[in-house]
Amino acid sequence: MPTFNLTINNKKHTVEAAMDTPLLWVLRDHINLVGTKYGCGIGQCGACTVHVNGTATRSCLLQVSQAEGMKITTIEGLSEDGKHPVQEAWKDIDVPQCGYCQSGQIMTASAFLENNPAPNESEIRNAMHGNICRCASYNSIEKAVKVAAEKLS
Repeated sequence: MPTFNLTINNKKHTVEAAMDTPLLWVLRDHINLVGTKYGCGIGQCGACTVHVNGTATRSCLLQVSQAEGMKITTIEGLSEDGKHPVQEAWKDIDVPQCGYCQSGQIMTASAFLENNPAPNESEIRNAMHGNICRCASYNSIEKAVKVAAEKLS
């Protein structure tokens, strides 16, 4: 089985996995970073979103062989103390209901705000559109992204 050297949350990890193993399963099963969730397995729901070189990426679609040499950040690595402005905004607005999609939502929002620190409502809605929430907390999610943008400014 091939060996891969990965940089995840600023730490080096060496894992043995088949070349086509999705990064999602390497994170969860090999490195025990279970904040990244499995939702659909086809990149449609956003529950598995992580940052790859700063870009929100569906980890269920990225093979471990493609991830070598890239900087990967999971929800566990977004901040050391859980006080990233997006995480704080999520708490301020009390976004989570069941909470399953929240790590993917937060990772999408944080990457979006890195590139657009002062978005309007339409830009927020468009950026978050690909992340599904079974509880339909979309209004709260959009409000939290707006609050996070204010915290970041």
